[in-house]
Amino acid sequence: MKLVVALHVDGTQANVAAAAFDAWDSPEATKTYFSRIAEFGKPVRGALDLRELPCVLQLLGEHKLEPELIVIDGFVHLDADDTPGVGQQLFEALGGKVAIVGLSKKSLPGLSAQFEVMREEESPPLIVTSVGIDIGAAKVRVRSMHGRKRVPTLVKLAARLAKNKD
Repeated sequence: MKLVVALHVDGTQANVAAAAFDAWDSPEATKTYFSRIAEFGKPVRGALDLRELPCVLQLLGEHKLEPELIVIDGFVHLDADDTPGVGQQLFEALGGKVAIVGLSKKSLPGLSAQFEVMREEESPPLIVTSVGIDIGAAKVRVRSMHGRKRVPTLVKLAARLAKNKD
């Protein structure tokens, strides 16, 4: 099982959701998961924002999930020198047993075109970073994900679920 995870912050609380899938080109999740985070602190100024990390770990623990791979909205590495981002921290927190693929609609100054994936000709590229899976393989898999637009269907689904307030 693979998961796409999304976080939505609402003041001092947050929601984290996941869409499970088996095939990269799957148009639908095999199952979805949701957890509410009662206390979501403010970011520490000047430090890497790792507030998403305990939220994802809570979701995995609450639902007893053991995915082989997690797709996050964010960066595994912050530059081509592999400066750790939240994805690398998640990989380490999971004992290096779960591959992490980071997707972002925005680039960072230290990330070159080698991290870009074009999913639609006239759209800006997605930025893909990874750990536990080769970057080339991660890019091919992201490109093959279902959806005619820039952002894959299951990534949109996880984001929608995380915004759910019910």
